[in-house]
Amino acid sequence: MARNYISVDQVVNDFLLNVDVDDYAGHATDISVRTHALRGIRELGFDVNKMVKSIKLPVESNDTVELPDDFVDYIKIGVVGSNGVVYVLGENKNINQSMTYVLDSSGNPIDSDDDGVFDRVESKGPTNSGSPNVDLIENGLDSFVFRNYLYDGGLGALYGFGGGKSFGQFRMNLEQNRVEISANTDASEVVMEYISDEARSSNPVIHVYAEEALMAYIYYKIVERKASVPASEKARARSEYYNERRKANARMKSVSKDDILKTIRKNFKQSPKY
Repeated sequence: MARNYISVDQVVNDFLLNVDVDDYAGHATDISVRTHALRGIRELGFDVNKMVKSIKLPVESNDTVELPDDFVDYIKIGVVGSNGVVYVLGENKNINQSMTYVLDSSGNPIDSDDDGVFDRVESKGPTNSGSPNVDLIENGLDSFVFRNYLYDGGLGALYGFGGGKSFGQFRMNLEQNRVEISANTDASEVVMEYISDEARSSNPVIHVYAEEALMAYIYYKIVERKASVPASEKARARSEYYNERRKANARMKSVSKDDILKTIRKNFKQSPKY
């Protein structure tokens, strides 16, 4: 465990040691405190203390990549070159990820587990009818638009008609917990940088900057639904949690004077579009 992180067990123990018997949270059990602590880690992890991980994942034979078990959202997906740089894949929401119903001998959909949803299997092939002429779409406009003039021995391009280079494309398929890959490379694995759900870890941790915010969250959630706790105390606990959350957010995302100067002094390079 990194030295700037603290385990959830230590946070729970510190909370229980600092609660008096006559406190509003004095009768909270270890299990309830730990449950609220895990929910607090998840809540703070989405907005304040994001846990970013990077992992190499194999590309399956059907050009898909299984999502990590603690996946929340992706940051980048790409392949790593010999220079150690990640060359990202571009997101293409038009990549097909369709499925089709499983049919019985009479052609009717099957619901084998009686959950009210018909069984489905992967069906990524082309549609049986009405398929567009892909060659015309991809190559038919080439001679009319993209080869509009020559410049210094090179082909010019029409400004505003697309752009961007990537080593392939991908699409998130959350229904099947995987990524659909269409890469311009024979790479057998890709690198994914993603936000993880730290609450699912076997030993959850939180940054020391957010420790007080987590303690305030635990207390706030314990007293929130207690009928014996006055409304004024609930409001005070809520206000304290959001104040600690703002402090943690400011500490985690602080910007130094050197960072500001680097941004100001960056060189902006422009080139003519032809």
